[in-house]
Amino acid sequence: MADPRKIRVLVGKPGLDGHDRGAKVVASALRDAGMEVIYTGLRSTPEMIVATAIQESCDVIGLSVLSGAHETIASRTLELLRAQGADIPILMGGVIPPEDRTRLAALGIEAIFGQEATLQEIIDGVRQLAAKKEAVQ
Repeated sequence: MADPRKIRVLVGKPGLDGHDRGAKVVASALRDAGMEVIYTGLRSTPEMIVATAIQESCDVIGLSVLSGAHETIASRTLELLRAQGADIPILMGGVIPPEDRTRLAALGIEAIFGQEATLQEIIDGVRQLAAKKEAVQ
């Protein structure tokens, strides 16, 4: 029996944030959990993130935002995905105030992980989103 295909997740660090330690820790944890991780590096644009996610056939996009620009980044990234006809769920993490999470969910962000989230919760969230995407296709 062949091994199932690994979950492919893009970890993006959009905006002007200059701190990516958290994103790198999450990327390492996802890799250690058996996933293929594509990390786009600091200051990636939503355009770069979407193009890479499509090119790499990613199952999930994870965006790490510390700058407070999470709503703008989420809106633009979702807009670009829809324009390309790409159905790739997005989760966000970083410094996201609880009062902003409802608005992000209404925009179409599938899961939101604040600073209180454990690595296991994030791993489980990525697996759930990938499984949900697979079930729809």
